[in-house]
Amino acid sequence: MTDTSTPPSADSTADATAAEPAGTEEAKKSESVASDSDLFRQSEIAADYVEGLLDILDYDGDIDELVSAGRPMVEVVGGRLQPLVGQRGATLEALQELTRLAIFRATGSPSRLLLDIGGYRAARRKELAAVARNAVEKVKEHGEPVRLEAMSAFERKCVHDVVNAIPGVQSESEGVEPNRRIVVRVAD
Repeated sequence: MTDTSTPPSADSTADATAAEPAGTEEAKKSESVASDSDLFRQSEIAADYVEGLLDILDYDGDIDELVSAGRPMVEVVGGRLQPLVGQRGATLEALQELTRLAIFRATGSPSRLLLDIGGYRAARRKELAAVARNAVEKVKEHGEPVRLEAMSAFERKCVHDVVNAIPGVQSESEGVEPNRRIVVRVAD
């Protein structure tokens, strides 16, 4: 019998772990802390996997593998990569999950790999920072909560990071995937 279960991704488990007791969360962190060499190995596995996909699809791209902020990353740069990003990054998200599965298969451990293609994530971070600042301005001006459009876990994290850095406001996620969204409100 073949095990077809998939490891939970860091993005999909981020909200679930928030409800667990602090002691449990601390224990999981100590168990899941990977060394830089383990993280770099994950980025190497991911780069090899992505390179194989590019070869099969006959796409050209330069692949950079790195570790940033305790997370393995692979960046693909080059022309003609938009089809690999897809509408609103949907194809990129799917490729990232496939790449995480390749890492899991090779290492036996789930990965928090972040895959970027054609600079999409960097550009999207800038757009989301503007969306977050705009929502904060509305909340401060009117005092009413602002609900943003549904976003992926990556997009929500980008918005939370910006909002949490601004005093007087707070953000929280509500809803269920794929319609999970952020609400920005005056801080309690």
